[in-house]
Amino acid sequence: MTRRLLLAALLACTGTASAAVDLSTLDDGMPSPPTRVMVLGSVHLAQGGAGGPLDPAVLEGLLQRLQAYGPQIITVEGMPGETCDLMRRLPHQYDRETTDAYCPDTSKARAATSLDVPAALAAVEQRLAAWPAAPSAAQRRGLASLFMAAGDPVSALVQWLHLPAGERVAGDGLDEALVARLRKLEASPNENTRIAAVLAVRLGLQRVYPVDDHTGDALRIDDGEAFGQAIRAAWSSGGDACDRLHERQDALRAQPDLLPLYRLVNDDAWLAAAARCDFGAALAEPSAKRYGRQYVAGWDLRNLRIVANIGTTFRERPGARVLSIVGASHKPWFDRLLGQLQGVELVDARSVLGD
Repeated sequence: MTRRLLLAALLACTGTASAAVDLSTLDDGMPSPPTRVMVLGSVHLAQGGAGGPLDPAVLEGLLQRLQAYGPQIITVEGMPGETCDLMRRLPHQYDRETTDAYCPDTSKARAATSLDVPAALAAVEQRLAAWPAAPSAAQRRGLASLFMAAGDPVSALVQWLHLPAGERVAGDGLDEALVARLRKLEASPNENTRIAAVLAVRLGLQRVYPVDDHTGDALRIDDGEAFGQAIRAAWSSGGDACDRLHERQDALRAQPDLLPLYRLVNDDAWLAAAARCDFGAALAEPSAKRYGRQYVAGWDLRNLRIVANIGTTFRERPGARVLSIVGASHKPWFDRLLGQLQGVELVDARSVLGD
C-alpha cells in the first residue's frame, strides 16, 4: 500500500486528523543562534503630519536605537520589481490603476540603462556578488542606476547616500532624469527613505529589500462605491475610543522627537485597539456582500505574502539580524506569522526602543 493510501485508510479509521501539530520545540536542537527579526511598526511619514519638509532631527533618537540593534538585513514596505513586472504583464488580473499606484515607474531608468526589470534584477545580483570592499563613486552610481531600472528606488538611494556630496552627480548610468529622481527621494518625508535608507548607510549596508505585495488584496469588487461606503461606515463605528487612539498618535507626531511616537505605535495594547477599530469593525459590518470580510481577507493574504517575501531575504543567511519596517497596522500580523517560522526568534521592538 502506498503512503498516501495508508494515510487515507488511517484517517478513515480515526475520523479526522489532529487539528494542529505542535512545532514550537522543533528547533530546540539547533547548533547555531536563531535568526533574530524585529518588526518596527511605523506611521507613514509622508501622510498627515504638519506638512512641509521633515526635519531629520526628529528621527535621530529612533535611528540611534535602531543602529544599536545593528540589523544586517532591512526590509521596507515597497513593491519588489519582480512583483510589479508580474502585475504589469497580467493587466486582466491586476488593473493598471492599482499597479501604477504601488509600483515605481522604471521607464526613465530603462531608457538610461537599456535594461528592462528582469534584466536589471539579474544585473543587480551579478554586481553585488562581485561588490568590492571599497567601491568607487563610479561603481556606486552604476549600481544605483541598476537598482532604479530594477524597480528598487530605495536601494538606489542607499547607493546615492553612500556617495560624498560632490560625487552625487550624473554619470555611469545615471542620467539627469535619474539624478533628479534620486534628489527628490532624498528629500521625501517617507520612512523608507528617512529611516531605512539612512540606517542602511550608517550600518554600511548596500541595499534594503522591498517586500510589499498587492497581489493578495487585488479584490474583484463588483461595486466599488458600495464597498468604500461599507468600509468607511465600519471605521466610523468605533466612536470615541477609536478617535482617542488617533488623537494620541497625532499629538506625539507633532513633537520634536518622534521616538515616543514609535514607542506608542509599537505597544501591544495600542496595536490591539487599533486592529479592533479597523479590521474588527470591518468584520462586523453587515452589508449583504460582506464587503468587510472581503477587505479583511485581502489584508490577511497581503500579510501572508509579505512575510513570505521577508523570509526570502534571510533564508540563506541563518542567524542574521533582520529589521522589517512597515506600517504599524501590519505589525501584529507580521509578529504572529514570523513567529511561526522555524529558526526565527522575534525581537520585541519595545526592548530596542526603550520605555
